[in-house]
Amino acid sequence: MAELYNICLDIGGTKILGAVFNSKKEIVYRLKKKTKAGGDTSTNVEEVIISVVKELIDLAGIKIDQIHSIAAGAPGVINQETGVVLFSPNLPWKNYNIRKPIEDVFKAPFYIGNDVNVGVLGEYRYGAAKGYSNVVGLFVGTGMGGGLILDGKLYTGNQFKAAEYGHMILDPEGPLCNCGQRGCLEAFSSKQGMSSYIRQQISRGRETMMADSVSEGVFKSKYLKTALAEGDEVAMEAVDRACHYLAVASGNLVNTFSPDVVVYGGGVIEAVGDIFLEKILAEVDRYCMPSIRETVDFKKAALGDDSILYGALSMIKK
Repeated sequence: MAELYNICLDIGGTKILGAVFNSKKEIVYRLKKKTKAGGDTSTNVEEVIISVVKELIDLAGIKIDQIHSIAAGAPGVINQETGVVLFSPNLPWKNYNIRKPIEDVFKAPFYIGNDVNVGVLGEYRYGAAKGYSNVVGLFVGTGMGGGLILDGKLYTGNQFKAAEYGHMILDPEGPLCNCGQRGCLEAFSSKQGMSSYIRQQISRGRETMMADSVSEGVFKSKYLKTALAEGDEVAMEAVDRACHYLAVASGNLVNTFSPDVVVYGGGVIEAVGDIFLEKILAEVDRYCMPSIRETVDFKKAALGDDSILYGALSMIKK
């Protein structure tokens, strides 16, 4: 009997990462493709997904009938049971059933969930949180995402909207967040939040090597890494501020859920996670109840860009 394979996808607003997993749960082929190559319609994104899956099948040298399942993580509020994307901030999907067209083409089950939920699931099954039962995941990227594992199960809440830690309000008089509220964790600690702070300092006449990278939006993590290595004062302040609020938020989450472990992931953590973790750990104790804090570990995600791919693999039913 021919070996069966699973295809897993990380669907982003600008790109799709794809991987083929063999029966030993090893990646045997991977691929990256731009999402918006042909426009911003639901059909276009769907077509790109289908083309990526077809390309993975072709380049991995396998046949379509060897595909056991396809699974994906994508941004937004997603009904994991039906495959309907209720809303996605970075993709043109609203109340859109993405499962049906994929299953129609490949005649294989298709699973999809919120990307950060799926990433935390990946770390729980295969990464930094393996062996723990209760996991809080905070992913720091352009925005701020969260995921929660309780008693070994992904908790998605009412209508799959749980764990929006990025919109925990930490200062009601704080900076405006994209969600319309003020003082959200995302407004302080995401790349958007740090970029806004850096632009604010530039407007006050301060110099920073981050100026060009934030002039038209959000910096790339590699530029932050370079600036910190060079001792850039404004970049260091932005990171100190981000880590302070991450420590406060982490303390609130520890006191609320009493997890076994808090895992930090995302593009920023992938680039400068050691610096972030050191600063968070220097502060977090003061925001935790001591009796709870002593039973909690704090870790950097282990799977990097592959966390969502492995989380997607974890959603597949045998």
